[in-house]
Amino acid sequence: MTVKTSTARYEGTGLRFTARTGSGHEIVLDDAGGNAGPRPVEMLLVGQVGCTGMDVISILQKKRQTVTRYEVSVSADQREGQPAVYTRADVVHLIEGPAVDEAAVRRAIELSATKYCSVAAMLSAGTVEIHHRYRIVRPDTADPIEGEVLVTGPHADPDALGKPQPSGSAG
Repeated sequence: MTVKTSTARYEGTGLRFTARTGSGHEIVLDDAGGNAGPRPVEMLLVGQVGCTGMDVISILQKKRQTVTRYEVSVSADQREGQPAVYTRADVVHLIEGPAVDEAAVRRAIELSATKYCSVAAMLSAGTVEIHHRYRIVRPDTADPIEGEVLVTGPHADPDALGKPQPSGSAG
């Protein structure tokens, strides 16, 4: 088992903290009043796009896909009331390149969502239903290619993600 650490130090102003990761990086966290940094719950979304982005671009590079632009974004619904948890997230991968293969993109996103991205696994094991989508733009075609690869969560078993479900199961 690997142990990860983080420490948050109160800065004495409003609700501002400086968080230090176990790898030595610092991030200022704040609320809307101070607005000197992201809100802690926003960092979950940053983790989601960073984690899946690193997975997908790495897989596409291994598949020798020529990608001229890659961007991943997430939009999440947060319930009213406390705790204000996320309930649904739409993760969209925008890939541009001269001959990007749609099957390669779909497989890269599927592998990230079901095998490699720890953040997606944690969010989908909790309250979040995550829709994993893509948009491919090629210079030789006028219309982008769009699709949804899969939906994970909520309350997904991280060990069962990506594994075939027995016949008759609701997944």
